[in-house]
Amino acid sequence: MNTKSQSLTRRQLVQSCAQSMLGVSAISLLPGGVANSMDQSSITQTVNRQDGQKTGRAKSVIYIFLTGGLSQVDSFDPKPGHENQGPVEVLKTKDPQIQVTEFFPEMSKLMHKACVMRTLSSTQGAHDEGRYFMRTSYAPIETIRHPGMGAWASHFMDEKKIFPQNVRIGEESAALGSGFLKPVHTPLPIINPEDGLKNIKSPSSLDSALANKRIERLRKMNQSFLKSKGNRRSKAHVELFDEAIKLMNSKDLGAFDLTQVKSETRERYGRNPLGQGLLLANRLTAKGTRFVEVNDPGWDTHTHNFSRMNKKGIVLDQALAALVQDLDASGRLGETLVVVATEFGRTPRIVDERAGRDHFPKAFTCLLIGGGTKAGYVFGGTDKSGMETTTRSVTVPEFNATIAYGLGLPLETKVESPSKRPFTIANKQKPVIEVFA
Repeated sequence: MNTKSQSLTRRQLVQSCAQSMLGVSAISLLPGGVANSMDQSSITQTVNRQDGQKTGRAKSVIYIFLTGGLSQVDSFDPKPGHENQGPVEVLKTKDPQIQVTEFFPEMSKLMHKACVMRTLSSTQGAHDEGRYFMRTSYAPIETIRHPGMGAWASHFMDEKKIFPQNVRIGEESAALGSGFLKPVHTPLPIINPEDGLKNIKSPSSLDSALANKRIERLRKMNQSFLKSKGNRRSKAHVELFDEAIKLMNSKDLGAFDLTQVKSETRERYGRNPLGQGLLLANRLTAKGTRFVEVNDPGWDTHTHNFSRMNKKGIVLDQALAALVQDLDASGRLGETLVVVATEFGRTPRIVDERAGRDHFPKAFTCLLIGGGTKAGYVFGGTDKSGMETTTRSVTVPEFNATIAYGLGLPLETKVESPSKRPFTIANKQKPVIEVFA
């Protein structure tokens, strides 16, 4: 039997035990990372930080990932008066150096709170590779899976917490696991924010005393098995099961239930996957979740760029504006770093026969809002056509180092993979300190 089949069979066995003994599919709360990470060895780390090194002040990150490639010219780096802009109106904001397009009327009122990074540059121009690189700082290779930022954040938490520290919301919720880190750092997947966290409660027909008795019996079975034949895979399964049981008993589980939110608030974010995803992300970070990624697909505008940007931009504009306003009103914007990221940009030059824009990893735009970053600040710039940068480029690992710095994560700490290769969060790159206040 091959390794992949073994991992899957063992996972199904543990899940089957949970279902039969507890009446709930607890292990299903943490899929994806188990099979991918089960073959990984234990890790060692060496802290290499300099005494007195400054760190950011963000407690949480809400990472909005626009799958497909956001057109920077049609969003946050417009080129008014140039033919590359096309039939799109450019809006002024409260900050004279920042303009946005007509697709973002609500954010035009809030850009004075944002830090706009206009010269990101990627070495990956294909979708899958670009997504992987943007999330991990490493180019994909067949011999290893690298952790995403959420997994790193969970790994470096100072204390063990019951509430999930790494959550991914949206269609790609299980796309990237914990890499070579422990499976417990795998993102908790929420496919549909409207559904919340499914299969988390025992059925009403199961008496709580009986459920607790079954849990204790299963734990004794696990411990007995680990003593006699335990290995890394079985230990990982037991850890995941224990985490799921702890989560079932958390007093903060209501944060996952959007039916508890007032209807007018839900409407303000937008009754769509992105809007409700950002509303859920707000609730989870308020309860202490360290990293929440919200995926929004459909930004691959090879054809019909302007009509598709109109459709997608309005949804993002409404949801992002509502999130920024709520974080600001609650006093949490200073401790919550909101990131708007994408895998690469789109060509400034329009493909006339398709009315679209192709892949453009050379220079694209991402946003940082809150979390100690400068408000109403623009880092970098491109020329009037949008084709060339006029200041230094920011690499993807540097951008990720900036996010990690904002969270106060140890950028210089080395973690060894199973093959004993040392890795750091952002591939040895340094943060763009200039964007922090």
